[in-house]
Amino acid sequence: MKPKFIPVEESFKQWKKDPKYVAAYDALEGEFALASAMIKARADADMTQEQVAEAMGTTQAVIARLESGRVLPSTRTLERFAKATRTRLHISFAR
Repeated sequence: MKPKFIPVEESFKQWKKDPKYVAAYDALEGEFALASAMIKARADADMTQEQVAEAMGTTQAVIARLESGRVLPSTRTLERFAKATRTRLHISFAR
């Protein structure tokens, strides 16, 4: 008997009906946005995680953790990441 797989989109529709899920999801929006921006900066620089790590004086595993969104980097780390990817760090507040 084959297990039945439910498409993630279908599951997401169900989860979005739960206010606790929506609140938790929304709370992580900033972390997802930061991780996504870091991945985009590295990709636009045409660099691997290993290359960025070398330019920052760290390891590929650290870059992977930063890009996963599991850790919140310091401003100093973000500045080093920006320099390594030849980008400019811009932080803003929005309503």
